[in-house]
Amino acid sequence: MTVSRVRRRRRDLTLALVAAPALALSTLTAAPAQAAPADDVRINEVVTTGSVEDSVELYNKGTSTVDLSGWILKDDDNGSKYAIASGTTLAPGAFRAFDVHGRFGLGSSDKARLYLPDGSTLVDSFSWSSHSAPSWSRCPDGTGAFGSAALTLGAANSCGTGGGTGPVAWPGGSAVATADASNVFGGDLSGLHQEGNVLWGAQNSGKLWRLVRDGSGGWKPDTANGWGSGKSLRFPSGSGTPDGEGVTVTGAGSAGGVFVASERNDASSGTSRLSVLRYDVSGTGTTLTATREWNLTASLPATGSNLGFEGVTWVPDAALTAAGFKDASTGAAYDPAAYGAHSGGVFFVGVEGTGAVHGYVLADSGSFTRVATVATGLAGVMEVQWEPRAARLWAVCDDTCGGQHRTLKVNASGSFAVDAVYARPAGMPDYNNEGFALSGADECAGGTRPVYWSDDSNTGGHALRRGTINC
Repeated sequence: MTVSRVRRRRRDLTLALVAAPALALSTLTAAPAQAAPADDVRINEVVTTGSVEDSVELYNKGTSTVDLSGWILKDDDNGSKYAIASGTTLAPGAFRAFDVHGRFGLGSSDKARLYLPDGSTLVDSFSWSSHSAPSWSRCPDGTGAFGSAALTLGAANSCGTGGGTGPVAWPGGSAVATADASNVFGGDLSGLHQEGNVLWGAQNSGKLWRLVRDGSGGWKPDTANGWGSGKSLRFPSGSGTPDGEGVTVTGAGSAGGVFVASERNDASSGTSRLSVLRYDVSGTGTTLTATREWNLTASLPATGSNLGFEGVTWVPDAALTAAGFKDASTGAAYDPAAYGAHSGGVFFVGVEGTGAVHGYVLADSGSFTRVATVATGLAGVMEVQWEPRAARLWAVCDDTCGGQHRTLKVNASGSFAVDAVYARPAGMPDYNNEGFALSGADECAGGTRPVYWSDDSNTGGHALRRGTINC
């Protein structure tokens, strides 16, 4: 995504319903609403400024589904009203955020009030005297006091690490240096994945790069086998241009194929096409035609064509079963054997527009099953990376979130949940970083190891930068 796209996100952001804390985004296809106490529904989060300003989240702390049809949200002015659409329900333990910007604005000193459809019976309210930074959130959800916390619209509030106190310092060195020669890539370099002495890079313009070490801590294009200027990507038909945003490999390494996440066909740029594509990278030609496409568009909430997949990573089945990962499609412990021939792991894709990360089993046959949807609390996810030794997912945001990084681990309930929230390194300006890659544990030296970022904007003529993280 280019820097010009950053400013177009605000109204495109999809605020989704989450059916269980930090677990699953759901549609409005819950069981018919039952009679339930009105006070089971609480104002749970309020955002007054930033990329999703003027948003109010509701939470159902009760045990029955509540029909919200016609309920009314107001600020401190009785003349300002937002009526919730007919047919809207809220399941027990579910969250739903409402963008009220078109009806009224939430100021630096204001109120959020919730009324029954009669417009006079007050259900809940919250007032404040300064803008959210970035969110006013209840901790615990539905019952606690409001405080400043990380933005988690549509999901459980960030009441643990990183919630209320903001991100902590980057867990590594503060210095950041360029890791490429001047103007090698131009703009739009996005996803990264390090595979030993190779760094794979996906570019929005439909290119895949194979980079090798340059001898001074950075990377340069491999000049062998047709890789000197990157290789052009095509869909399985041999036509079209996948908008390459994320890249990863499985436990088989690149010999088993390189997988690219794409949010659209650039030849039809106004239409979402949320796909993971597999490429055989063993040849010498300068064009790669996908050997398989998993088009996941229909299985996900709608997003703008510039707000779809931004990152992809692969997590081994063994790591998930060892952590007690729960399969959201069955509600039981994840059982890889139930899915037949697949990659031996789960692909996790990050979505810019919702800030969610979705886990899929991609079968060799071309079928797929969504086994997880995780709310990261970020306004947008631009990269995801699996860190094997720490058994955690990294979700990375760009300058939309000030370069914030979050790690997620499988919790006691079997769901991925936010484990820590980190600021970008102090020595790195707020670049439009869309890619992030961690080196392997074998590169640890003096207590740290390298990490890399790709700057979509090619600031100062450089798209790659390197820093360090604690081993």
